[in-house]
Amino acid sequence: MTAAAQGSAEGFNLAALTPALLLGSLILIVCVIAIRLSNRTGLPSLLIYLGVGLFLGESTIPVEVHSAELTQVLGYCALIVILADGGLTTRWSSIRGSIRPAVLLSTVGVVASIGVVAVACHLLLALDWQTSLLVGAILSSTDAAAVFSVLRNVPLPRRLTGMLEAESGFNDAPVVILVTSLSAQAANPGHGHSPLAVGGLALLELTVGAVIGLSVGWVGSSVMRHTASASSGLFSIGILAVTVLAYAAAASVHASGFIATYLSALVLGNRKLPHRQAVHGFATGAGWLAQIGLFVLLGLLAEAEDLGNQVVPAIVIGLVLLLLARPVSVLASVSWFGMPLREQAFLSWAGLRGAVPVVLATVPVTMRAPNVDWIFDLVFVLVIIFTLVQAPTLPYVARWLGVVEEHRSRELSVESTPVEELKAQLLQIDVGKRSRLHGVAIFELRLPEDANVTLIVRDGHGLVPGSRTTIRRGDQLLVVTTDAAREQAEKLIRRISQQGRLAGWTARPVRVPKQPGRPGFGSVGAPPTDADA
Repeated sequence: MTAAAQGSAEGFNLAALTPALLLGSLILIVCVIAIRLSNRTGLPSLLIYLGVGLFLGESTIPVEVHSAELTQVLGYCALIVILADGGLTTRWSSIRGSIRPAVLLSTVGVVASIGVVAVACHLLLALDWQTSLLVGAILSSTDAAAVFSVLRNVPLPRRLTGMLEAESGFNDAPVVILVTSLSAQAANPGHGHSPLAVGGLALLELTVGAVIGLSVGWVGSSVMRHTASASSGLFSIGILAVTVLAYAAAASVHASGFIATYLSALVLGNRKLPHRQAVHGFATGAGWLAQIGLFVLLGLLAEAEDLGNQVVPAIVIGLVLLLLARPVSVLASVSWFGMPLREQAFLSWAGLRGAVPVVLATVPVTMRAPNVDWIFDLVFVLVIIFTLVQAPTLPYVARWLGVVEEHRSRELSVESTPVEELKAQLLQIDVGKRSRLHGVAIFELRLPEDANVTLIVRDGHGLVPGSRTTIRRGDQLLVVTTDAAREQAEKLIRRISQQGRLAGWTARPVRVPKQPGRPGFGSVGAPPTDADA
């Protein structure tokens, strides 16, 4: 054993393992409990995790992290898991109509945001153009996870939620490429590429990464489906390993590993694989663990005494980002698709920044770019301040702009093997105050044969409905449906909610073919019988 290896072995042994496990488990427990506080206050949990890291860094507890290289490596690992979680749990049907505007937001919108922030940094903070562009690139990535942690109880239209989901999955990849390229130019002045060359390189890396991600996802899902074991836990590990393989395969040929990870996970999550609920649960748990570890690590890296000097610059750049750069990027990207101005305004306000900019702020440091250490502190402070400003106001802004829906359907995660074996899903429908579902009888929904309203929760009490039971405002409906009938059932309920009871009768009745040897759920779409009365 070499001296270095021996020193490393002596630095962490069984004596050090116990306090490390004690501290680590306590941190995780505190962070899990913090989710409840996050739900009550409307603040994303990332702020609590960052606070935990700052507290540990400034306390007498012997936890020190001063390595930007280590933070960057672990940060990239966490981002891979977070992107995999996002892709695996995203339904293609929910983002299909938002792909084109989301792609433009992740490319044209990113470029527009970088340009506006760079001009503001140059004029207001007197930074040179290279540093200004670098700051703009680092701050151009949004964090939809932070948005959804705030808006989980706000029923947004599918187009908006799909756009935010798709944007968060797509924009990390081009931003990483641009930040890496700009950091390399800052570290080696005079040896960088022209803007046209950088754009061409980014397009090539994204294209190759997308092809690799889609290919790995398709092949991996086929292999896993035919070799699936009876153990749902082991199968879930294999699915996550496929997404990591996509990143490694793309990165090994100098393509975008992040876009490969997200697209492979998106393919895996939308193919008919066994143990679907277990895979979703495992991916969500791994994603949470990655987020907690990442934010705590970033908080440990920050030095509290250095943050105060960046408060004023962070507020200046943050205001430019919030009030000018983000609206310009949204306008340049989605106005071509006929999106109403109120929805564009909400997208502009919902551009929260999260972990990705803070991780990317370590890139110029690790690439030895001169005089850029302060960028990490600037981005750290900006993320905290403007999360405190934007996050609590998002639900109110959504209602003020009138972009909320009067009903909402969401898939429930149920740990029940029979439901999965029947290829069934559970939907929860919340009936809003202005929804035209009010007064509609169950049989007037005319749901497909393989869908049924099995429970109504009204004023906190459960009610098993008959076909003549009428829906009331404030009701919560539990709908059981097969995979095949799910989309049609949701469309019918959505149409009636918007147009009234006649929409269910004028719509063409839906007949979903039953699978051989398996009875359907029965239909509540048929007219009532005497027995029902």
